[in-house]
Amino acid sequence: MVKSNKNTWILWSEDEVKLLKKLFPKGKARQIADQTGRTFAAVRQKAYDMGLKTRDCRPWSADEIKLLYKLHPNQTVQSIADILGRSLDVVCKKAVSLGLRKRALHPTWSIQEKSLLKKLYPTNTAADIAKRIGRTVSAVHDRAYLLGFPKLRVWSKKELNLLRRLYPSKTAQEIADQIGRTARAVRKRVFDLGLEKRKYRQRKRP
Repeated sequence: MVKSNKNTWILWSEDEVKLLKKLFPKGKARQIADQTGRTFAAVRQKAYDMGLKTRDCRPWSADEIKLLYKLHPNQTVQSIADILGRSLDVVCKKAVSLGLRKRALHPTWSIQEKSLLKKLYPTNTAADIAKRIGRTVSAVHDRAYLLGFPKLRVWSKKELNLLRRLYPSKTAQEIADQIGRTARAVRKRVFDLGLEKRKYRQRKRP
């Protein structure tokens, strides 16, 4: 929807929806925004509501590659993916194949990168942050240290799901060995989450 001057919302027209269905899978969210007069965020939200996704298997155009070269030194990989209408993984792989490296091209952290690091650090692993920003894991650790962030290894969603699944029937040490953490770390996380062991009922002897 587009917000009017009267603070009301304008529904998407049939022509706009057709244009969205035609162009969004091709990664042309910016073009849709320009043609409809809507914001880029509004286009992406409408596409999400309709279940539309970009086709990441499509070949990279010369303009996309040129834009990737231009944006990579100063933009986070996540923002580049949003601009190009491609997934984070695809942009990362393309940047690597072209030999683009954040540390070499842009060693100084931008305000945007620092802001994203601060936002992501409490709830994401260093590997996930490095991927989204486009820097190495060691660079993320170094910058977090310089910014005074606590040295923590954040539990990923995958680890938490595995912990919840294993805890009722496994010991803390067994879980630690499988996840790759210490038993003490597992016990602390279990306490924080309030997890409990399964209670087995004793059968009455006849």
